[in-house]
Amino acid sequence: MIGAPVASLDTPRLLVDLDTMERNIGRVMAEVARHGIAWRPHTKGIKLPAIAHKLIRAGAIGVTCAKLGEAEVMAAAGIQSILIANQVVGAEKIERLAGLQRHAEVIACVDDPANIAALAAAALRMDVELPLLIEVDTGMARCGVQPGAATVALAKLVAETPGLRLRGVMGWEGHCAGMPAGSQKTAAVTASVALLTSSADACRAAGLPIDIVSCGGTGTFMITAGLPGVTEIQAGGAIFHDLTYASWGVEHEYAATVLATVISRPTPTRVVIDCGKKTFSSDATAPAPRDIQGASPLRLSAEHGQFDLPVASASPAVGARIPIVIGYGDTTVHLHETLVGTRRGQVEIVWPLLGRGRLS
Repeated sequence: MIGAPVASLDTPRLLVDLDTMERNIGRVMAEVARHGIAWRPHTKGIKLPAIAHKLIRAGAIGVTCAKLGEAEVMAAAGIQSILIANQVVGAEKIERLAGLQRHAEVIACVDDPANIAALAAAALRMDVELPLLIEVDTGMARCGVQPGAATVALAKLVAETPGLRLRGVMGWEGHCAGMPAGSQKTAAVTASVALLTSSADACRAAGLPIDIVSCGGTGTFMITAGLPGVTEIQAGGAIFHDLTYASWGVEHEYAATVLATVISRPTPTRVVIDCGKKTFSSDATAPAPRDIQGASPLRLSAEHGQFDLPVASASPAVGARIPIVIGYGDTTVHLHETLVGTRRGQVEIVWPLLGRGRLS
């Protein structure tokens, strides 16, 4: 495919416009640099070590992963600083995490004393040191220890346990991400992150070493990056952008799209394409045609997508190739085997999505 015109590609095909992605990378990097903090982009929706290296060359300090398997892919590709923004639980996974420390610094999150004991036992057995963050529940009500005294107690346990190294704290203000941009969202994010930063301060007051205070996803980083006490943000999906992030107030360009083919025009206003639920997710936001003003979002079945035109038209005709904007990248990219990098209408590179399927 290298050098081929995009319009000639077989479909469905997951694409990323490299010029657009690089501008989005620059936007995030400029924001974190403006506030003097670090960027550790989340790769759960990116899946590619090659793009992780591009991010680091742009100024990121490392990457964030959702799963240990993703971290293994990144470490195997030479990424040296990795945060798993999740708990690593179970004997097999803990052994893998400990072994991985010989190849990269891979930081995990904890919120449970029994898990801390299991991590320490593996670290001592394998003669490595496991770096850990305390995950703090800042209002999302998912994982995490409660802010304040409970965070200090768990941080003290990590700091005093041989084989472990306390690096800091992490939270995710995800319950605020979908709020409309404006003063209410800013206030909610600020209050949530304050629970994390005040817990970090309480740990420091107790004599505990807190170097990392990590939070801030794509839906919140434009607020989080400027809050006092935060040392790094994790926003990653911002480099591709999608309709969900746009609805959350993120003003980036759509770098990632899916190229589709029109396979049927049953009526003058109905368009059917060769992409359905096996190509896109629609759990957050339905995908939509990029260049057809007024077109409806897609209605998806297993292998078909349909949308309606605002007025009757013979265009796009059967056989036409059209770009579709992704509804939510984190649950769409992993459905594909490759990501095709394009520049000025031609294929520049084809990347296998090495992190897809790494659910454990």
